[in-house]
Amino acid sequence: MNIFKYTFDNKRYRTLNYELQNKFNSKVFKVSLNAGFTCPNIDGKVGYGGCIYCSKEGSGEFAGDKTKDLITQFNEVKTILEKKWPNSKYIGYFQANTNTYAKLNILKEKYETILKLPNVVGLSISTRPDSISDEVLDYLEDLNKKTYLTVELGLQTIHERTSKLINRCHSLECFDEMVKKLKKRKINVVVHIINGLPYETKEMMLETVKHLNTLHINGIKIHMLHILKDTPLEKLYQKEKFHVLTKEEYVDIVCDQLEILRDDIVIHRITGDPKNDDLVEPSWLVKKFGVLNDIDKELSRRNTYQGFKTSILNKVRQLINYVVRNNDIVVDATVGNGKDTLFLSNIVKTGKIFGFDIQKEAIENTKKLLDENNITNYELFNISHEYIFDKLYKFENKISLILFNLGYLPNGDKNITTNYKSTIKAIDNSLKLLNNKGIIIIVIYPGHDAGLKESIKIKEYLDSLDGYTINEYHNTDNEIAPYLISISKR
Repeated sequence: MNIFKYTFDNKRYRTLNYELQNKFNSKVFKVSLNAGFTCPNIDGKVGYGGCIYCSKEGSGEFAGDKTKDLITQFNEVKTILEKKWPNSKYIGYFQANTNTYAKLNILKEKYETILKLPNVVGLSISTRPDSISDEVLDYLEDLNKKTYLTVELGLQTIHERTSKLINRCHSLECFDEMVKKLKKRKINVVVHIINGLPYETKEMMLETVKHLNTLHINGIKIHMLHILKDTPLEKLYQKEKFHVLTKEEYVDIVCDQLEILRDDIVIHRITGDPKNDDLVEPSWLVKKFGVLNDIDKELSRRNTYQGFKTSILNKVRQLINYVVRNNDIVVDATVGNGKDTLFLSNIVKTGKIFGFDIQKEAIENTKKLLDENNITNYELFNISHEYIFDKLYKFENKISLILFNLGYLPNGDKNITTNYKSTIKAIDNSLKLLNNKGIIIIVIYPGHDAGLKESIKIKEYLDSLDGYTINEYHNTDNEIAPYLISISKR
């Protein structure tokens, strides 16, 4: 059974295969092409020598042979693919070098040559953010109305020092501006990044992904830096012996990146794919499927997925799934609009859920939601959660989970919030209700005055608590972001 969204093969991230098959109701392949373009940081327009990691094929090792025309290149690949997948569709992938770096009439001729071929449903054009003129942008906008178009922008890193070292010859500001221009024209944007660039730390690599989360990109390609023979990068490596990521380090970083990446961003690539004969380091990269499997295994071990850290509620649900079973008794101490109550009720289908909220509107909203979903194993109390033991004393030492989601009612009156005095009383009374495996989960939002005060006072109370294991979870360094505290018996 497929338990993760956006995948047909139970990956824990949003796969390109899922995206394309959903759109075209068919297997879709990208056919890599070499149209014989150059780059502005090769020919002297903005620099010389190209990016220091780039091969003589212009990072198009698996693109076609540029001495052959585009139709021949395309058909050579298609002939192989259609033997196994005879009813497939294709996307022409202009991969090598900078594929918008030419006069408009040349671009039109090359792109439209591929689009005229049978079963070609789109184009993917790899380029640089400083190499799309306004004239070409207008053409791409028109092309996007006629076919499935993706523009792939090389970024590699957001860090200026690294960007200069690898000879990118464009700024982050230039990149951001081009993303905005393309998205204004409703063109799909995929961004290339590289992990393991010389002297970058893990945190720097995560910062690159965090920045991309702020932009309206559609997809991402995550590469591992590979050092190829006869490149400036090889010379730098031989001279300075900078650290090259181990496979374990790379897997750890990629999984961290996926956890913070928005789940609407399609993962087009998740590791590098160098030619073995050209590779200097890292040697482990030649076993591509081993790397992919290790990423899958690590996400499974963590029990996380793409976008896991974009909301603290994902951690809440992870803890709930660890603890709660079908016939358990659970409590939603702040039902709000009932979403958590519904989630819990679907876990304890043969058990029981109790809900508390001081606001009548919250109780009504929750009851409506539960009834619409045919939930019957619930009981709601329109009173403060500080009276939880008064109502549930018969279940002393029998409850598996008590959930507090503090703050104000979503889409309700923000002046009505939970209060630290009643919340602490509720937590204190809840401890009497927990069974031996039971857990109290508290989601705290310190981003408003009452929430900040509640956060401080709850921590003071918990500091004085003996006999319990208390853990704190944060998804971000942002001090006013929601965070989670769990309490369980030792």
